[in-house]
Order: sequence, then C-alpha cells, then structure tokens
Amino acid sequence: MLPNHLAAAYRGRGPTTPVLANSRGRSFGHRSRMASHHPQAISDNISTLRQQPSWKEWDELLVFVTNLPRDITTGELWSCFSREGHINKIDIKEDSTGVRNGKATVSFKPPPMKAFWGIRPYFVHLRHGGRAAVELRIDQKLRLFPLPGPQHPQRKFPEVMKMWANSIDFGIMYDQISMMIMHTVKSKSQKKIEVIQNMLHREIVVVFELDIKESTAGQPQFRSGSTSGYVRTETFRFHIPLAHLSKVYITHENADRIEFVLSLETPPNFSRKLPERDTHDEKARFWSENYAWYRQTDITHSPATLKSSPVALRKSKPIIDIGRWKTYRFSFDKAKNSQTQCLLMWQALRDYNVQVEPLADFRVAPNRESVVWDYIDKRLAVPQTASSALQDLMAADELHPVAFPVQYLLEVCISHGCLSEYNLGRDFISRLRFMKASDACNLLEYMASQGKRIFDPMTIFDLQVIKKPASEPQIPHYCTWVRSATVTPSTIYYHVPTVEISNRVIRHYSEHADRFLRVRFTDELLERKIFSTDKDTANEVFTRIKRTMQNGIIIGERHYLFLAFGNSQFRDGGAYFFAPLPYLHPQQMRAWMGSFTHIKSIAVYAARLGQCFSTTRAITGTKPEVYEIEDVERNDLVFTDGVGRISPLLACLVASELGILRTSPEPPSVFQFRLEGCKGVLAVSAAAAPKEISISIRPSQHKFDAIGEVLEIVRWSQLVAANLNRQLIIVLSTLGVADSVFLKKQRQQLSSLEKAMTDEKTALGLLQKDIDPNQMTLTLAGMLLDGFQQFEDPFVVSLLHLWRAWSIKCLKEKARILISQGAFLFGCVDETGQLRGHYRTKSPTKDETSLPQIFVQLSKDFDGNNNLRVMRGPMILARNPSLHPGDIRIVYGVDVAELHHLKDVVVMPQTGDIPLGRMCSGGDLDGDDYLVFWDKELFPPEWNHEPMDYTPPPKMEVRRRITSDDLTSYFVTYMKNDNLPTIAHAHLALADYLDEGVKASKCLELAALHSMAVDYFKTGVPAQLTRELRPSQWPHFMEKEHQKQYHSRKILGKLYDEVELVGFEHAYDLTFDSRILSAYQLDQSILDDAYEVKKEYDIAVRRIMAQHDIKSDFEVWSTFVLHHSRKMKDFKFHEEIGNLSSSLKDRFRSRCYEKAGSDRDIKHFVAAMYTVTAEEVALAVRERRLLEEEEEIENLTPAKMPFISFPWVFHDLLGKIAKDYQSKANGREDVSLSLPVDQSGHTSQKNAVLPTHEEQDASETGHRVTYCGQTLELVGGIGSGLDPTEAQLVTPSSGFSEATSDSGSLIDCIVPEGFSELVYNGDDKACEIDSEANEEHEELAVGEEKDVGKDDQVNEGDETKVCMTSRSSAVEKLAKLIKL
Repeated sequence: MLPNHLAAAYRGRGPTTPVLANSRGRSFGHRSRMASHHPQAISDNISTLRQQPSWKEWDELLVFVTNLPRDITTGELWSCFSREGHINKIDIKEDSTGVRNGKATVSFKPPPMKAFWGIRPYFVHLRHGGRAAVELRIDQKLRLFPLPGPQHPQRKFPEVMKMWANSIDFGIMYDQISMMIMHTVKSKSQKKIEVIQNMLHREIVVVFELDIKESTAGQPQFRSGSTSGYVRTETFRFHIPLAHLSKVYITHENADRIEFVLSLETPPNFSRKLPERDTHDEKARFWSENYAWYRQTDITHSPATLKSSPVALRKSKPIIDIGRWKTYRFSFDKAKNSQTQCLLMWQALRDYNVQVEPLADFRVAPNRESVVWDYIDKRLAVPQTASSALQDLMAADELHPVAFPVQYLLEVCISHGCLSEYNLGRDFISRLRFMKASDACNLLEYMASQGKRIFDPMTIFDLQVIKKPASEPQIPHYCTWVRSATVTPSTIYYHVPTVEISNRVIRHYSEHADRFLRVRFTDELLERKIFSTDKDTANEVFTRIKRTMQNGIIIGERHYLFLAFGNSQFRDGGAYFFAPLPYLHPQQMRAWMGSFTHIKSIAVYAARLGQCFSTTRAITGTKPEVYEIEDVERNDLVFTDGVGRISPLLACLVASELGILRTSPEPPSVFQFRLEGCKGVLAVSAAAAPKEISISIRPSQHKFDAIGEVLEIVRWSQLVAANLNRQLIIVLSTLGVADSVFLKKQRQQLSSLEKAMTDEKTALGLLQKDIDPNQMTLTLAGMLLDGFQQFEDPFVVSLLHLWRAWSIKCLKEKARILISQGAFLFGCVDETGQLRGHYRTKSPTKDETSLPQIFVQLSKDFDGNNNLRVMRGPMILARNPSLHPGDIRIVYGVDVAELHHLKDVVVMPQTGDIPLGRMCSGGDLDGDDYLVFWDKELFPPEWNHEPMDYTPPPKMEVRRRITSDDLTSYFVTYMKNDNLPTIAHAHLALADYLDEGVKASKCLELAALHSMAVDYFKTGVPAQLTRELRPSQWPHFMEKEHQKQYHSRKILGKLYDEVELVGFEHAYDLTFDSRILSAYQLDQSILDDAYEVKKEYDIAVRRIMAQHDIKSDFEVWSTFVLHHSRKMKDFKFHEEIGNLSSSLKDRFRSRCYEKAGSDRDIKHFVAAMYTVTAEEVALAVRERRLLEEEEEIENLTPAKMPFISFPWVFHDLLGKIAKDYQSKANGREDVSLSLPVDQSGHTSQKNAVLPTHEEQDASETGHRVTYCGQTLELVGGIGSGLDPTEAQLVTPSSGFSEATSDSGSLIDCIVPEGFSELVYNGDDKACEIDSEANEEHEELAVGEEKDVGKDDQVNEGDETKVCMTSRSSAVEKLAKLIKL
C-alpha cells in the first residue's frame, strides 16, 4: 500500500487534473479522476496494456537484418539505422562454426517512430564506399516484460518506469532533517532530467546534462552565474541499486510540484556519455549503448589538473564531488509526469523494502566552508590576513595542526561518514588539540568503530571511552601496526590501524613503521573488486589508479608515495606506500631490498620486489650456515625446482621459536621460507649431522642478491583435510566417475553436520576428519572433549553452529566435499632418488609397476589418533585449480625407510622424463600444496590422460633500466588485463554445458589460457579471452544475476540443488558453564582487571571486523568467516584471517599474563575473564528481553550483543579449570596428566627431563625454582621416548636472545623473552623445594647472575628460566635425542 498522505493527495484531485506521460512521454489524456492507486488496480492497468498493443507500445523492438556482407561492422549498422531511432543493441550473428553468416539483429528502445522495415529494398551504406541491399523484418513477439513483485508475485511491474525531474540537488545531510546543497543541476528545455526505475536490474538510473566551463588550474574564467563562456555540454548518469537504498523521503508536495530526497551510504557509479559513433570496434560482433557510457571518477571544470595532483579525501574545486556528496533532492513537476507512473514506482520501491516516507520538517541548511581542513590539510597555507605581529602569532597558533595520529583518525571518521567536516567547527578542533593525543585517538577510534553518523560532534566529548593502559600492551614481536587506505573510483577511505604480521621491509625500517600505508584499489565499497575489461569504458578508473601511484596520497601533513607491492597484494589490487623523510625515500628503500639491475622484465622485477613483502616470521634465535647444492635437471626441466634442505636441529630451533612445539611433539618436515634473495621450501634432511645448524639452497631458489642473514618463515607443513571442489568434480566426472559417488559423499557430509549439533561423538569424528588449514576444527574438537558441548556453553554451541553454516556454505558455493581418505599437503622432493618418476609411454596404463611413485606419511589418522601411517597403493594426485583432464594423475604410494623422517608432506620423485608436480596444473615444489587421496570410489575409469604443456610464454622485456613508473604502469595494466577469474568461470560454464565436458576443444583452449593467465604476473603477457570462448548462457549454480541462465542437469547442478543454506544460530540465551563460574572465589579487583582487558580485546576485534567487513567475533576467533569484503580466493583469505586471529590471541594472552601479574594464578584471571563475559551477556539478554518483548530470543544477533570470545583465547586453560572443578565435585582428584601452560596460554604436549645442576643454572624466587632458558622445550621433541609422568617444561614462542661463545656460536646461550611453568605429575602448582635444595643451586645462580649481559636479562616476574651455558652440554644433549 502507498503512504496515506500520497493516497489522500491523489484522491483529492479535481476533475481537471491531467494524467500525462507514460514511460516514453506520451500523454494519457485528461480524466475526471485517476482510475485507482490501489495495487490491484495497478496490476489491472498493466494487464490491459498487455492486450495486443501495437508495436509502438512495446518497450523494445527487434529488427532482423539478413543478406549482410560478411565483413560488416557494428559501426556501419549503427550509422545506417540510428537515423530511424534510438539503438539499444547490435548483434552480428555467427554459425555454429564461428563464421559470420550475414545476419544481425538491431534492437530499438523505445521503438522507432515509423515502420521503416517495410521499405524494399533497404540499403546499408558501407565504410569503403558502395552499399548493400538487405532484407528486414521485425520480431513479432510482444516486447512488454511485466515483472512480479518480490513480496506479492501476483503484483507485477513494468520492466522500466520513468519520470522527468526539473532539478537535482547534490549535497550532504547536515543533520537529521537538513540538507546542505553543494550543487544544483536544472533541466533544460531540449533535454530533461530522466529518473528511470529499472526493475529487471533493480536499480534507479538518473540521466542529466551538465555544462562544463572552460577553466584554468581548476578556476572558472568567469563569474558564477554568467551565461557566456560555456565550452561543452556533457551527459552524465548514475546508478543507485535498490539494495543500497533504504528510505526515500517526501520533503515537499503541493498541487504543482513534489520533491523527494534520498541519501546513500556509499557513492553510486557515475558515467559520462561519449558520441555513440565513436564507440565501435571493427572486430567486434556485438555493440550496446552501454559501450558509450564511460565511468567517471571526477566531475570538474579542468580534468587536466588532476594529472599531477595527489589523491586526498578533500577534492579541489569539484563541480560535483561524486564520492562524498551522496544526498540527492529531486524536484518533479506534476503536470509533466504521470501519477500512475509515480505511484507504480513508489509501490515497487516498497515491495523491494525501500520505505517511502514523509519528512515534513525538512529544510535546506546554508552552505558554508569547512574549517577543519585548515588544520589537517598540508596543501593549504595559513592565511596571512593579520595586520600585526601579535595577530600573526595568534593566527598561527589558531591554525596549529593537531598531532598526525589524531589527524589521521579524524580523516578516518570523515572518510567513513561518521563525522562531516561541515559539522566540525573551531571549537571542536580546539577541544581535540588540547586533549592528550592518546585520549583523542581513543575517542576518534571509538567513533570510527561505531560506524554511525554523529551530527553534533561536540557530544562525543561526553562519551565514556575505555582508555588504553598507560603503557601500550606489546603486540607479538612478529606483528606490526599498519595504517591502511582503500582508494575507490570516486573517493578514498582510511581505516583505523590494525595489527598485521610484518614483513622484511617493515621489520628493517621498524623505527619508521608508522610511515607505511597499505593501499587497496577497489570499486565503490559495496561493489568491491575492479574487474578486468577489454573495453575502454573504465579507462578513467584505471587512470585514477595510475595517478594515485604516480602522485601519491595526502593525509594530514604527510605525503605518501608508492613503494612496492607484495605478490599477494598485487593480485588483490594492493600496494605499500611510504611517507618519505629527508633522509629516507622509497627509491632508497627499493635499492636496499636487493640488486635487481640485471632484470629486464618488468613483471619479474615486480615479483622480486614483492618477495620482500611476503608475510613472514623472522627467526632471530640462531644464524644457520648456508650451503649451496645443485639442482636435479633433465630434459631442460628442473626436478628440484624450489626445494632445499634444513638440518633437523635447526628445524627444532625454528619450530620452537614459532611455538609449533607447544602443540606438536615434533617439528614440521617442510618450511616455506625467505632468506636474502632466496625463496621456496626447506625439507628436513636426514643427511645432516646431529649438531648441524644449516640450510642448503639450490640455484632454482636463488632469485636475486640481497643483504641480510635472517631466515624468514612463511608457513610450514601440517596435516589438512582433502576436499573436492567444482573444478576437480567436473574433471573427475568427465573422466568417468559416476554422479552417484559425489552425491553420496555430499549427503553423508550434510547428515553428519546436522547430527553433530546434538551428538558429541559425531561432532568429534567430523571435526577430526575435516581439518581446516588453520587447524581450528581440532581446537573445537578439544573444547568438546573438555565437556563444553555437554554443558551447553553458549560460545562453544554457537561455534558449532557457525562451523556447520560455514561448511554448508562451502558445499553450496564451492562443492567443497570432504574426502576422508585423503590429505592436502606440501610437496617436496625425494632426495634419495629411490622413487620412480613419470616416463612417457605411448598410451596410459593401469599397470601399478609403471605408475609414478610418491611417499606419504601422515602424523595422525583422522580419528584423532597420533599414529604414524605410511600410505601405500594407488592414489590420486592433483593440485588446485585443475581444469585439464591430464591435471589429475594416478600415482602409487610406497614405503621408503630412508624417508621416514618426513611426515605430512607428499614426497615426489626426482627421476623420470617430466616432474610429477608439473603435470598437476603446472605445479612445482616452491610452496605448492597438493591433494592426495586414496578413496577408490573416486578413481576414474580413465587413468592419466595426456598432460597439458605448461611451458609459459617468453617474458616481455625492456632494454633499459626499470623505473618506478614502469612498476606502477605494470600494476595498472595487470589490473585491466587480469582475466584469470573470467577464464576460470568460462571454463566451468562450458565444461558443464558441452557434452564432452573438460575434453571439449573450447575447454582445452580455456585451460591453456588459464595457465597463461596464471603466469601473467611473472611473464607480463596477458591472456586474451576471445568472444568465441565466452559462454552465451550460464548454469544456474553459478548464480550469474542478470545473465541468461539454464538449469544444469550435470553433477554440479545436482549437487547445488541438494544443498540448502542454513543461518548462523547464536546461543546467547544458554547459561554459561557453572564449572568455571563456580571454580574460584574471585575478588572485585581481578574482575575489574579482566573487564578492562576485555574492552581492549573488543576494540581489537572490531578493528579486524571493520577491516574485512566481518559480522561477528565468532568468525574472527574461529576463522570460519561467512562473508567478507575481500575479493580474493577463499583459501587465501582463510589463511590471512588465520594469521590475524592467531596474532590477536597471542597478543591478548600476553596482555592477560601482564595484567594478572606474578602474584595471581593465571587460571584465576582466566576464570575472571569468563565471569565478566558471562555477566555482560546476561545483562544484554535481559535488556533485550525487556526492550523487545515481542521478539523471540533467537533473534539476538552479534550486532546487538557483547562480544563473547574474549576468555576463549585461553581455551585450553578453560578446559582444565572446568575439568578440575568437575573432578573435585565428583569427590576425586583429577589423576590425568596435567598439561603445563605457558605465557601464551598454550598447553604443551611435549615431555622433558629436568637437567642436572651441572647442565644448567637455577635461581630461587620465593619458594619456587626458576630455571633459565628455552632449550629444554626441545628435549622432549623428536621421538625422545621419555616417561610422560616425569616433569614437563613448556616455554613461550616469543623468541630467543642471542649470546656468543668462545667459538663464536650463536646457540651457546638461548634465553627466552618470556617464562615457563614447571609442572610435576599433573599438579598445576610450581614445584616447591626445601631450603636445602635451594642452597645446592644458590652459589651457582649467584655466580652466573654477574655474567648476564643486557640481552640475556630476564623479567623479575618470570617463574621459569633455563639458561644453557655450555655448547657441548646443550647441543650434544639435543642431538642425542633427535631420532631421524
């Protein structure tokens, strides 16, 4: 129904009220009263129109043209037929072989004024002279497309509805009822302002003309209002998706005129129209009027001035600031618009959940200049208007800028619309300036995190904002604070600083870390990714990106310049900028990164720079010896491409520093690394001596020369579950695997997910099988073993439902089907040379004696048992993505005793004619992951189809030194030509549509193009997707909105249809676990301290949520993210959010230890964390019940509730507290083995012996023993076989300090930055010793204390410190315990 005031207004019209134009401006004539505004009457009106109208009443008319010359172009057809009417589309036809057949269709919208197709003959004039006689006929189908409404399908709306406006005002909302108008566009007599409501595309399109004046340096050459001096008139349009619109306000209405206002959160897409004759491509078969509309980034008098201007939030003298003036007022003359049309449009808006409401008190606020930029924009000088020295001094003081961190956060708030610069006066700036910078930052950061518009900015000073501690809590040593910006076509957004894992460059320039800016280029925020295109319609967007990288970004007093981009950043449209100093410029920083002068390929140069920006963890505890070893090469192919060696002892030291040994009894077998200019992986070597601390590098791993000796770790091998995806399924299906196999596995997975919500055994089984890359399913399984599902803890129950929703979403969108008999593993090479490789044969064979061999040893089975298993027999080996039928290889698993030191990796042969990994989608061994599974049901009838040739094209090179301008140009060119996603989608669609599947010739061509597109960032050679390879229709499971679709009957369509998405069910109304709430008597001080840290934690989580547009803290904690803003592959994003979540937990574990202090038991503090969270949630639930009595409690959402994940940074300690309390409540002590807990909150699963006093130092702290060092963490490592009932020692991952022995070794003294807890026989208390035992160690401890250097000092509050002072005693003991 329409608003009452509208219905009443229209019912009150007199008999002379005109009812005028329809959607093309034709008059409906005069009637005594409008027929009806009721929706049913509206539907009846549409039905009447459908009763056989003439072609003139159609929305669109299609003309078929035949007998055309084969080389006809769209431009020639447009030149001929445009004189007949407005052309919407031209399509030149081809036959099934791809050859033009002399036919075309020309679409007119609206239909032409006369029936020209009756002319015989009809001549088309050709571009080379002459003319061709053609035959014409029209499509007799009715071209009306009434669309059903989403709320009432029986209510139908025309596809397109149109009204004409007298004017548009562009501006901002000054307050809730006031608009500040910045520019007005008025309708011209010859060209009206069109407001088009397209219900097919669900958007409002506004078309208007604008006079562009001649100007110099952005300033008009004449006075405002002058009627002379106009240079040109341009036509613009902008699109407002209905999904971005929530309300339309009727602000004025009388007998003659009606006005409405709408305001958007993000700017719409603006375009400018070029002459249609200039937008045709001679080779193209298709043309659309949309090709004449070119995206706009600025509307200004002098676009040329933008060429050398830095990008900033404030634009200089725009005509219309399309990125920030997001409130629009439209004025309509009722005499020129149809009442029926108006009512239809508003009813359609309401059906699409856009409210149409009156705003009676609306007013226009007077326009005024903003003063805030005088304080934060360095481009503006202080005005020299004072007449005396005293006045000069006062003026300078008045405009004294605020501190840069405050400037930055103020621009964060302005860019996101939390504050408007027009609401900020001098009194606001004064209050901000005279606050402590830290308090001002806290306040502004809080404002930004709320994301709500504050119209009266002075009220924010009354807010009670949690203050950060006097000493800023340290973030993990491998992390850094990073400021970031998102540059869109029309504006720029700044973001609050977030904690991210650092890289080599930021670590080297750590004293200037706050001068780095991480920049991402996207489309408007709700559109996200900038897609590649082979047309010129987005040239302005790419030009803006180039300008940004060339001219930099202005934020406050700083001018950020382009530095470089990491390889992952590059694919994601991102780069690093740096604000230079007089002594430090980005050019100098690039020179420090390495020697690149020998590189002549811009793509390779960029990739080598990007190597320095890989997200890594630096290993500072030891310096390895570096040796060179040769590659294994054959047939001009490298079989050891990207893989080197690491000694077992160094692997232990690296794993210890990374904290891996806290949760694993042994170090990983493979590390992905960076060292100077080298990259790839390092596999543990059985050939290294026990005491050896070394790595061996191959020539294929050396990319450039660089200074630096620090080993950096990117990631490491671990057991991850194998999952199918759409590409693998379509290939296996083509090779002959039955549809029923996939359907059965998906049904089993869906059934298990449903049952897991109530059955703990089922949940444990599935969680331990379907291991995600971040190992969070194993963490969740541990929480279930601690009884939290049984006791219905709200966080754990919610987490289970989130995991289920995430898993089902992956099934629906990606066909991510779990393969329980498989794994997803790092690849490495067989250094022994015993594995049989692939040898070319005339035809594929199923003879197992000729299959290539691999070695796979898993550290555990998927039932959670830690049993080493060597997998034997036939297996499938593949890599993502697999598009070619030869990408899936059948191999044979064998047991090789000399490889038993390698686990959770797939070891590939170095023998054969071609590297095995290369046949799997062109893989190598520099960090690629491989799928290996031995599920016999998935073995296809056809084995080992001929593999594709993955030789990349020659690299594009230049014969000169590569410059920064080359890098930025390459960046933009790559963004415009990166067709990888488009090619992958085309391949999937055609593989589903064509009978031959992935074996069809078009699919094979697309697979080759895909390989070329994958290599584009290394070769600089783009993959061009031709029109012939683009699908004409799409399968329904790809969800291509506004594209022609068909319902797929193949396996992917069947799988898609069987999955129904489920929502994330929160369990806030459940009671928190009484085992923890009742465990201890907690005083108010510890609760207050826990509450203080929780507030800090909540702020940190909100930062991550805002950074990636994540909806809940459950998703941040678990990494099971349902929706995010990043247009990167889900696997890559899962890895990135895993890093962020891990560093967040590490940071707040350390913060909690710091806050708890040495005089409190950390378990008491953890219980306090749980208690304050429970109280917050209980209070919020009660408030919601009172405020929303009519709502069900299930409607509670994370947006309305406090964060609940805080105490679970200590999930293992919570489990211990709960089980200990439960054991005592049952009248018995817990006799199970206690796992000690380090500062980071992790439990250890390693055993260690307590060294004798000859091998260590000890000191006394109160009545407890303190041991110095971290080496003991390694003692119970690799297969030590120690008695688990003996003492256990766990140490933090915070890193090592280095000391040097007489021999110059860096491992003589390994001192941790944190502390450990010593635990005996399950007793969680520290070992108490009597005074005699203390006296035994006292003299040695005091003696050693005198020799402790500055770098070896330890904190007074540390409880356990172990210091190995003898190289022989430390290393020899470790070496003896290493079992290879």
